[in-house]
Amino acid sequence: MKKEPSLILVFLLITLTINAQKISLESKRLIASQVTMSLEKFQGKDVVRVVKDASVKEVDEATFVRIKDLDFKDGAIKVKVLSRMTKDASPTARGFIGVAFRINEDNTKFECIYIRPANGRSDDQVRRNHSIQYFSYPDFKFDKLRKISPEAYESYADMGLDEWIDIRIIVNDKQARLYLNDNRQPSLVIKDLKLGENATGALGLFVDVGTEGYFTDLSVTKL
Repeated sequence: MKKEPSLILVFLLITLTINAQKISLESKRLIASQVTMSLEKFQGKDVVRVVKDASVKEVDEATFVRIKDLDFKDGAIKVKVLSRMTKDASPTARGFIGVAFRINEDNTKFECIYIRPANGRSDDQVRRNHSIQYFSYPDFKFDKLRKISPEAYESYADMGLDEWIDIRIIVNDKQARLYLNDNRQPSLVIKDLKLGENATGALGLFVDVGTEGYFTDLSVTKL
């Protein structure tokens, strides 16, 4: 008998820290896709530093570090992130950083949830409302989703640049929920992942334009 999605989500939240598999972020497991990456010691942590390739002009592209030998469909993803603006960041840069998941073999299809830390404490309420973003590559980038379903795939949360933020993404079938830091309630709820409930694939450490992103403490709980 198939479990109800709500029960599965509760189960994952309870067992996340107990049964999570820590993913080693070492060079032999990492593949750069349209980004530059380096393994560094940063603020006392072993991190992966990721910056988007300047030659990629479009946004919401396959700009991530792909994790090798990790197939993910349903379960929980947890990672600690920090983003800064690059020196040449444009005024529209927001510190875009997040997680791509269910990435297919040639990086031509994937789901992604990312945050815009620079928006979290803006005096502009519209910018605040765009602090968190879901998109699905290649057919449902942020601008298309914002046009066809305003506010449905974005939300607000308190966050800022140059600070560590815990990201937890719970995925089950066509649903995904994003939790930030120690919040018990999700900051974003997606009920219709565009690639469908049968999509599966790798994980990616995602950044976009103008971001110097840092990732550490990646773990996965598979369902």
